[in-house]
Amino acid sequence: MIQSAPMKQSLRYDQISCRLQLDGLPDVSAGQSSQAIGILTRWSLEWLGRPQLEGRREHLEALMAAVLPYARHLISDVARPFGDPEAPVSIEPAGEGHHRLQLRSSQPGVEPLQLELDDAELADLVRVLDQVRLDPRLQLPLPLPDPRPLRHRELSRRTPLARRLAAPLGGALALVLAAAAAALLPLPPQPAPEAAPRREASNGQAPPSPPQPPQEPQPPLPRS
Repeated sequence: MIQSAPMKQSLRYDQISCRLQLDGLPDVSAGQSSQAIGILTRWSLEWLGRPQLEGRREHLEALMAAVLPYARHLISDVARPFGDPEAPVSIEPAGEGHHRLQLRSSQPGVEPLQLELDDAELADLVRVLDQVRLDPRLQLPLPLPDPRPLRHRELSRRTPLARRLAAPLGGALALVLAAAAAALLPLPPQPAPEAAPRREASNGQAPPSPPQPPQEPQPPLPRS
């Protein structure tokens, strides 16, 4: 019995400023349905007023690995570049509300393509990439990095300098005020010295009374 070849499938994801289309075939050896894509043969990204982008699976993976974590950090107000200078895709801030997306071809002699995106275009690109990542019809493992919390250095960088210095300066000021208030308080009165206790005789009897001074003899009274 001759089995028919699997038909080519296309998945399309639309947003206002861009459209992403994936072309591929189901992986029959893995038991995938005819509506799924398990083998990606081509993808294309169309922009309004911009050149169309095309690539293979590794380019789509590089695009998602750079754009998705960049957008997550941007929402947390920690904008920083993602993607190595030699990677197929990299993205970095390009001024207030703008972002520079660079795509590098694997063919020698081809200059990198740079696209300047505003916030709305970046949001549309993130939406279509999220739709690709969550689509059950795309039964293609995408080795994307797991979301990780921001590092301590990134969290401290997003906090204003005045707020970071408020706690230690406030503690030092409170310590100085407490020391000054303690210096202004009057000293407590000194207790009066107690009289030394009288020592008792060693035999248990009361100590002898001190000797009385001798009295002068009284003159005799005159006789009548």
